[in-house]
Amino acid sequence: MKIHDRLSLFITIIASFAFTSEGKGQTPNYNNYPKYEVRAVWLTTLAGLDWPHNKAINTNSVEKQKQELTDILDKLKAANINTILFQARTRAASIYPSSIEPWDACLTGTYGKSPGYDPLAFAIDECHKRGMEIQAWIVTIPVGKWNSENCKAIRKKNSGLIVKIGTEGYIDPSSPMAAPYIANICREITSRYDIDGIHLDYIRYPETWPLKMSDRLNKKRKRNYHTTADDINVTTRQKNITAIIRAAHNAIKQLKPWVKLSCATIGKHSDLARYSSRGWNALVKGCQDTQKWLETGIVDQLYPMAYFQGDNFYPFIIDWKENSYGHTIVPGIGIYRLTRNEGDWPIGEIIRQMHVSRAAGMGFAMFRERFLLDNSKGLYEFTKDEFAPFPALVPPIQQSCGQNISTPQNLRTVKHDGYETLIWDKNPKEDNGTAYNIYASSTYPVDTDNPCNLIAIRHPNRHITIKTERKLYFAVTSTNRYGIESPSVQQVKATTSDTGKFIYNDGTNISLPPKDELHDAEYILLKDLSGRNIATRPYKGYNADISELPDGCYTIYSLNAKGITHRLGFTIIKRSNTI
Repeated sequence: MKIHDRLSLFITIIASFAFTSEGKGQTPNYNNYPKYEVRAVWLTTLAGLDWPHNKAINTNSVEKQKQELTDILDKLKAANINTILFQARTRAASIYPSSIEPWDACLTGTYGKSPGYDPLAFAIDECHKRGMEIQAWIVTIPVGKWNSENCKAIRKKNSGLIVKIGTEGYIDPSSPMAAPYIANICREITSRYDIDGIHLDYIRYPETWPLKMSDRLNKKRKRNYHTTADDINVTTRQKNITAIIRAAHNAIKQLKPWVKLSCATIGKHSDLARYSSRGWNALVKGCQDTQKWLETGIVDQLYPMAYFQGDNFYPFIIDWKENSYGHTIVPGIGIYRLTRNEGDWPIGEIIRQMHVSRAAGMGFAMFRERFLLDNSKGLYEFTKDEFAPFPALVPPIQQSCGQNISTPQNLRTVKHDGYETLIWDKNPKEDNGTAYNIYASSTYPVDTDNPCNLIAIRHPNRHITIKTERKLYFAVTSTNRYGIESPSVQQVKATTSDTGKFIYNDGTNISLPPKDELHDAEYILLKDLSGRNIATRPYKGYNADISELPDGCYTIYSLNAKGITHRLGFTIIKRSNTI
């Protein structure tokens, strides 16, 4: 038996006999949680399926639309989802101010109308605040109904790019304009936004694409001479799709080599030795030569949409893994199948698929967000409380080989009112775009190889406030845009810093010591953690106004008329839950 068949059989046995319970209420085995794992959801904007449900027609409704998205992201973060596939292009329309295509109607209810803000920029900022990666999901080939406003607009501007199949319009992958057109969309997003990736969806020939004469001849040739998928027409179509992906890859990497290019593919690459794809596969039916994409490195990640059960899922998932060429493969799991009108799958089937994908080192992507947050058959509770109770890092991309990352410096902590604030310094050799991973443990030194010690990932600031109920030690690492992590800086074993005593504030005023202790001081000086002077306030009475200062950590000094300063202590302005 070949190794491929052995692994396929092994994983099928696991799927058949392991994880047979509903998976809830079991004591987790901490050794089974990976430190690196993609945990993704597709967040659909088309027709507001996942978001938005509120139309942006005035100032109040814009704020409701934004709040709706932040509520979604808060819940996803609570379940330790680390990757958002955010639909930025629907059907030849965008949810950002594009110079190429008009606004999608999902935002305002009116095609071509601006919502009054940039939803993609807002989504990126909010994801990054929560330590999540975000990829701009682009629906590539379909452009909507033939007589829709979307389709008519793209046809008018790009004669010869669009073809009609039935009642639908599609970008013709064989058109010499196809690859540059999609590449320009990728270039526009990459150049203007701090995006973590571009995610190409429906990057394939539609199953309804009409047969040409050469197709019919090749079908006859296959019957008579047992020709394989390497017939003339399929090969040509594969090259057309590959050309689009290569153009997108080049457009992205020339600007920002750390931005990922990922593709959602049909869930089965091709027929296996022991399992048929039943006519629905990426290589022949969709003309997606995925293994060539991986081998040549024009994609960083693949998301096979494996919305199947049993022998239609497990052997094909392992086939993807075995032919990954070192790249990240993330199985798309069809959690929508849990609903009554989409198959009414038992929750145990989804749990099995998640466990098997993890055992194969592949992570998961859920289609779609709403079915997770609706807690379909308890899936959200299971994910948050049992399957992913700890954060996980997104695996580095292959192009990161040889990248260096500098360790942060001088980690110290300050305790106050049941909270502990960690502060650290930037390494002088740090690159722009550096973020931080925070670890905590009751034992010293903190083991940063243990994923259960991760408490925050991709944190954008050099300070964080954590509610503590027991004695903890901390460690911090840097991570660069490629996902490479530095060695850690460990907290010194002493539990207090030399920053001085904590000075109370209520978010509006700061409480100061009596003036007679300050001698001739006339002012107080507030500095940020980098030592920059932020504000001065006259010292009068026992309070000073800080209502206009942003949330953050500040060192407080007295300042006299001669310019002499004396450090008084440390304060944290924390109007929100976490700095």
